[in-house]
Amino acid sequence: MNTSRWTRWTTLGLLAASCTMANAQDWPLKPVRIIVPFGAGGGTDIQARLLAKNFYESMNQTFLVDNRSGAGGIIGAELAVRSPADGYTILFTTASIAVNVTLYGKRVKFDPLKDLTPVSWISSTPLVLVTHPSVPVKSVQELVALAKRTGKMTAASNGPGTTSHLSIEMLKQATGIDIVHVPYKGGGPSIAALVGGETDFLFSTGPVAAAQRKAGRVRAHAVTTAKKSSAFPDLPTMSSIYPGFESDNWYAMFFPAGTPKPIADKLNAEIKKAVKSKDIAEFMAREALDVVVSSPEELQANFKREIARYEKVIRAGNITLQ
Repeated sequence: MNTSRWTRWTTLGLLAASCTMANAQDWPLKPVRIIVPFGAGGGTDIQARLLAKNFYESMNQTFLVDNRSGAGGIIGAELAVRSPADGYTILFTTASIAVNVTLYGKRVKFDPLKDLTPVSWISSTPLVLVTHPSVPVKSVQELVALAKRTGKMTAASNGPGTTSHLSIEMLKQATGIDIVHVPYKGGGPSIAALVGGETDFLFSTGPVAAAQRKAGRVRAHAVTTAKKSSAFPDLPTMSSIYPGFESDNWYAMFFPAGTPKPIADKLNAEIKKAVKSKDIAEFMAREALDVVVSSPEELQANFKREIARYEKVIRAGNITLQ
């Protein structure tokens, strides 16, 4: 390539980069859609709306929450993947996406590691191992010992393939105990079954476990997050008993793949500001959520590890969707 041609291409490249930076500084110039792949009123939806409110106040532009539920979050994620990579579509999703990429197999028509641009991890809440008060145990070790001795323990879950179900599988695989899995249609029915004495234990979501524990209806033994939870400071982590045992409900934001990095970086900075606001801080505390804001690179690395972790559990447990 001669010198003049090289100079021309270099100049064009610099101009393109300059335009991208300028677009990122001006972004957003129109309303932004936040796809929530679950129904309205849940924890994912409420967090998305609180963040949208803070983004509006900070950037003076509307952020619209679009609930697209179905297939455990896959329908909304696919919609986000197919959207233009221009910064005007955001996917706000949960740990379910790391599970479903394996659980749904070929029914997932995209590769989340390649087809999504990471922005930031937002928050995390533990699952809490809780037992019915009639179960004569005061620790995880005692529960496992009882299960080995009787061989008749039952565990409720929030449904097949949920993180509460996979946590049961993790416990089985870590200890070799035999447990009867009893799936329910959501966190409400599963905790009701436990409180009613239909089952022996449950890996419950943080907010539900906290309320039932406070009322004395369940006994709590451990959390599933890698680090201790601020909502349950007295409880040990499962990983401190069984190394590698981690399973939490986390929330994160992604753009469609190809979205300019400066735009992702700008949204990342806005998230860091938003989670310090009073309304979001109060919600996080009330819902047993810990803020886990990350860089896009940290989110991608953690996302990759989460997919691999759940894939191993699903394959070993031969878990399939009926």
